[in-house]
Amino acid sequence: MENPAAVVKAYFDAWSAKDEVKLRGTLAPGVRFEGVLASVEGVEACVQGLVHGMWKVSPHMTVLHRFVDGDEVLTWFEIRPFDKAPVQVANWSHVENGRITHIRVTFDPRSMLEKR
Repeated sequence: MENPAAVVKAYFDAWSAKDEVKLRGTLAPGVRFEGVLASVEGVEACVQGLVHGMWKVSPHMTVLHRFVDGDEVLTWFEIRPFDKAPVQVANWSHVENGRITHIRVTFDPRSMLEKR
């Protein structure tokens, strides 16, 4: 799969399905992740960040739109942390040779960090 949009779609499809094997298949070995709550490097660190982080904090994720500019893919989506309001998220992924090599994520984490 060389098409950057298809690679990123596969990443989010694997995320939605909580499929670690398919998720790993979308990531380059040296993938870098830079986000609001963490920055990590490598497939295992990225997968574990989702499995032990986002998948536990927010069981639901919905892609709202995807913008493609060559090897750069921006996905606008929302997560729904349990009993809290939806959180809007921007994920900027860079794809090379059919794998995601760099992910930058930004969102406002305040509602997720508030105690109820």
